[in-house]
Amino acid sequence: MGRAILDIKCRPARLEDASGIRALVRSAYKPYLNRMDREPAPILADYPALILKQVVTVAEADGKIAGMLVCYPSDDALHIENVAVDPSFQGHGIGSLLMDHAEGKARSENLVRVDLYTNEVMTENISFNEARGYSVRERAIQDGYARVFFELKLNSDASG
Repeated sequence: MGRAILDIKCRPARLEDASGIRALVRSAYKPYLNRMDREPAPILADYPALILKQVVTVAEADGKIAGMLVCYPSDDALHIENVAVDPSFQGHGIGSLLMDHAEGKARSENLVRVDLYTNEVMTENISFNEARGYSVRERAIQDGYARVFFELKLNSDASG
């Protein structure tokens, strides 16, 4: 049997989504907790404040929040701060849909690249990012976390 086809739509997060987003993020990052010496940064984020800054997008599948994305412009790049998918919805392409959404946003804002990072112990994310064409820019300790920094250079239609 194949995967069920879901009706998935992206929309800006609303304040009333904050507690659901927090629960989703905690659930999505739970498998990594035993690999780390502290909670991942996305678990500690202030989602109401991020929602008010209009940098949070949710993916709804059949009316339920199935995934979330935090991204915003930073210099000439779109920075992806967090992508998380509810474990019960993983394997349905929601993470890819959210990444497509971010990359489309970067292109529409004429940014030259997309950047993001992941913790070095989140090896599944490293493979996912590389499979999407992201290249490792550097590995460094930031805010006490061992992070792998990625970038995706966007093709420009202009001759600049």
